[in-house]
Amino acid sequence: MTQPERLHDMNSEDFRQYGKQLIDWIANYLDQPERYPVLSRVKPGEVKGQLPDQPPDAPEPFDDILRDFDDIIMPGITHWNNPAFFAYFGITGSMPGILGELLTAGLNVNGMLWRTSPSATELEEVVMDWLRQMVGLPDTFKGVIMDTASISSMVAVAAAREALNLRIREEGMAGRSDLPRLTMYTSEQSHSSIEKGGIVLGIGQQNIRKIEVDAEFRMRPDRLAAAIEADRRSGYVPFFACATVGTTSTTSIDPVPAIADICQREKVWLHVDGAYGGNAAIVPEMRYVLQGVERADSFVMNPHKWMFTPIDFSAFYTRHVDTLKRAFSILPEYLRTAEGSTVTNFMDYGVQLGRRFRALKFWFIVRTYGVDGIIDRIREHLRLAKLFEGWVRESPEWEVVAPVPFSTINFRACPSSVPEEQWDDFNERVLNAVNATGEVFLSHTKLHERYVLHLAIGNIRTEEKHIARAWELLQQECERLSTEYA
Repeated sequence: MTQPERLHDMNSEDFRQYGKQLIDWIANYLDQPERYPVLSRVKPGEVKGQLPDQPPDAPEPFDDILRDFDDIIMPGITHWNNPAFFAYFGITGSMPGILGELLTAGLNVNGMLWRTSPSATELEEVVMDWLRQMVGLPDTFKGVIMDTASISSMVAVAAAREALNLRIREEGMAGRSDLPRLTMYTSEQSHSSIEKGGIVLGIGQQNIRKIEVDAEFRMRPDRLAAAIEADRRSGYVPFFACATVGTTSTTSIDPVPAIADICQREKVWLHVDGAYGGNAAIVPEMRYVLQGVERADSFVMNPHKWMFTPIDFSAFYTRHVDTLKRAFSILPEYLRTAEGSTVTNFMDYGVQLGRRFRALKFWFIVRTYGVDGIIDRIREHLRLAKLFEGWVRESPEWEVVAPVPFSTINFRACPSSVPEEQWDDFNERVLNAVNATGEVFLSHTKLHERYVLHLAIGNIRTEEKHIARAWELLQQECERLSTEYA
């Protein structure tokens, strides 16, 4: 390699050759993801043990890199794109989304300011308004793309804190005798990121109230009201509450209208976490799941969870965009531009200065499938979930343990041959045995201290045959393992 070549990028001919090769690889992979076990089978340290301790001093052939990708990296991949990935909340790297990501990487723009790529800013404004219309939010909500709901919810807490006008932005919270204790509220079933956001922003775990849920795992408004009243009597300042549409363990829907009544009366910022469940509102008959959200101060949903968008893409909306900007905007001289306030500079609405061009992949997806196409795909997932739920309910050896409003089923085996006090251990063994087949991957949770299996349908390639095979494997392992207890 000559000296000038050593100073340049990969040459364009090699880029074309390997680029075509990788597109073919991805297409073949997505056509036949079942070639790989869904859950990676490597042991801890196995991937790292095959990689050198030090980086290479000299260039290496790209063919060698691709070979190591196949031989070393691929065995350590858990295949979220597999149609039989049923753990957590399934996500999909859809083909138009992948192509959008390819162009995003090729352009490599930073959308921190309008002028650093006007298309990145203005397309984000457009697709966030499209999405708002798709799920039926009022036009009083303005949207910003974040990476994940964890960051979106933390941003909501920061905006709620700024809305108190306690000069926390300027003076901080530490050592202030004039600053009362701030308290925030979330349910026992809400995502851990709500608590984490409170920790990061200095609220402290002792000031985060986890409100009791009802028999269907929904936040109890009466307990929320009582907690706020108790804190006010103690001289604290309640300032933030989070309701959830589609909780992580059970996908339960908190009673947002009743919670909104309380928050409005108490002047508490209401944030609604619809990271998973909010996506279902695109389906006309599911629009009810966002009832009351129009009264929230902020809302988040993740198209990367259930709208076929490659991770990451979190859609954060607020009715108080000026408050959000006040919480985060800092304008040093080197970021001032001639456009000033006539344009949107998305750096002003969150923690990050650097911003990826995330809007492009979502634009590709919506235009490729159309809104009706996305509706049809999500509606099919809802149908498959009801079908699976029916199979479980029809079996005397199994039970559904939580409502199924979306496409996630929580259930467990309860075979008569196994003592009830051993059902937790038995279900864990069933889960491990089914996952060990490599054909499917399910996860678990605990509800009322009971070990529960969790099957979530969300992949664009999932068909009825995939959930049928999961149910077949579950029954087989249940029958096989229950003989050990006879």
